[in-house]
Amino acid sequence: TFILPYTITPEQLLEDYITQFKNSCVLYPNLIVMLEMLKDNNMKLGMITNGKGQFQMDNVAALGIENYFDAILISEWEGCKKPEPQIFEKALRKLNVSASESLFVGDHPDNDVKAAENAGMKGIWKKDEYWGKVEADYIINDLSEIPIILKEAGENGIRIAKNI
Repeated sequence: TFILPYTITPEQLLEDYITQFKNSCVLYPNLIVMLEMLKDNNMKLGMITNGKGQFQMDNVAALGIENYFDAILISEWEGCKKPEPQIFEKALRKLNVSASESLFVGDHPDNDVKAAENAGMKGIWKKDEYWGKVEADYIINDLSEIPIILKEAGENGIRIAKNI
């Protein structure tokens, strides 16, 4: 038999998750390099994430990426969530850019990519084998491919918003 020396209540387990999850967050490969490149090219960067406000901000801070973004929108604090178009529209307003000059990168085919496309943005799907075949404006395996997409978009006459 296996006997635990003490019992963990559901409340204790939830509290542990809320306070400790940030210590288990892992960056996608090449995320920092990509963010640095975009900022070096004066791109306006925003983040939209679903979840509880402080919990999500703790995770972003633990990853050390909050200073790369000009706007961070968290569904709890915004009163709407992906895939609702309102949260994408709020992000565009905060960044003072139009949907037509914006690219949205996400790993969820519906909540990220299709929702962004429905809001008038170009959608980039960060491929995840879990989803199988996904349709998107662009599909990438690695974040390091984003500069290639930016170059291609520019060659196709798509203006991407930059800080002036």
